[in-house]
Amino acid sequence: TPPTSLTPPSLINLINHPPLPSPPSRQPFITVIGLIKLIKMIELVKLINPSLSAQYYGTISLGTPPQNFRVIFDTGSADLWVPSSRCCLLYLACWLHPHYQPALSCTHRPNGSAFAISYGSGSLRGFLSTDTLTVGLSLSLSPCHCHCVIVIVTTFAEAVALPGLAFAAARFDGVLGLAFPAAAAGPALPVFDAMMEQRLFKDNVFSFYLGASEGDGGELLLGGIDSGKFEGELHYIPVSRQSYWQVPELSQNYPKIIPELPQNQLSVGSPGLSGCRDPPLCGGGCEAIVDTGTSLVTGPSGDVAALHRALGGVSPRQYLLDCDKVPSLPNVTFVLGGKEFTLSARDYVLQVSQWGSPVCVSGFMALDVPPPSGPLWILGDVFLARFYSVFDRDNNRVGLAPSK
Repeated sequence: TPPTSLTPPSLINLINHPPLPSPPSRQPFITVIGLIKLIKMIELVKLINPSLSAQYYGTISLGTPPQNFRVIFDTGSADLWVPSSRCCLLYLACWLHPHYQPALSCTHRPNGSAFAISYGSGSLRGFLSTDTLTVGLSLSLSPCHCHCVIVIVTTFAEAVALPGLAFAAARFDGVLGLAFPAAAAGPALPVFDAMMEQRLFKDNVFSFYLGASEGDGGELLLGGIDSGKFEGELHYIPVSRQSYWQVPELSQNYPKIIPELPQNQLSVGSPGLSGCRDPPLCGGGCEAIVDTGTSLVTGPSGDVAALHRALGGVSPRQYLLDCDKVPSLPNVTFVLGGKEFTLSARDYVLQVSQWGSPVCVSGFMALDVPPPSGPLWILGDVFLARFYSVFDRDNNRVGLAPSK
């Protein structure tokens, strides 16, 4: 149950009476594309152990008139939430981020259902509300010849409890989940599913280009694919479980491009799979989630420990590497759906400055996901900054190709 509002009842009644606007009337399958520019921030936060956070976020608006929020567009979750005007000020994050103000939106509709969700970096709770959501660039700022602003009515969560330092330190205000409905923590329809339900797109796909530097944040394209952002052909991998964007395990029967290797495998060597320093990891095949909301690449602790032994890393959890040895470090190759996807040291080593000195941090981190969901590898932004990614809801598959 949401906390009692401090807004006078007369004002609430006045604002809540006008009906929500109907979504724009569209013919089925008209071409609509939303282009969202992303910003990348890299931070090194030293608590007990060094922790590197690479955050990609973009701007959305809620309500009428619009209230702007910076959100992570997260393929590893399916809910939309932003801080509430009722956010408890006992939590530091509630002081540091803008709040959704329902009393300032003439299109707000209360819902009141309780909401709670947990992430790898923290948990939160709140309640649901309904209002208009605007995503995309204004036409005057966009180079694309299309509809680049999308307005829908959606139900989302107002967060009132944001405990811990993870949300306080974050440059983003909230999260917009892009996973399947089965991954949703609450009853609200995920945003992209709401867009699909309104038949906004000719092709129900969205695609990410994640820039490799802070000056080139990247973009999220809703309803389309930007062929100018990648090289060669997209390699599609069928989704094995329609919850997260999870690629199939070894037991699935899909054509193999490399017959002598399992479908999903990880090896260390340079170049590609030749001259491996260690035996290939994931010997029996692995499950992997393609997750834009995770900064690093994570995997089972045993496999990640073996990987870091090959890389010469030190530290029990997030590994530090010798910056002088980075040019000689081996490639790390993932075999997904029978095709190699190779990261060089330039891709998986993150260099930041700490007290004026360079620090090189491995982009791989141990994370044990318990059964029945795990064990899992999570291919986060370290991987996706190297490969353009397409998330295809029409065919339930993920497409990958080297980014330009």
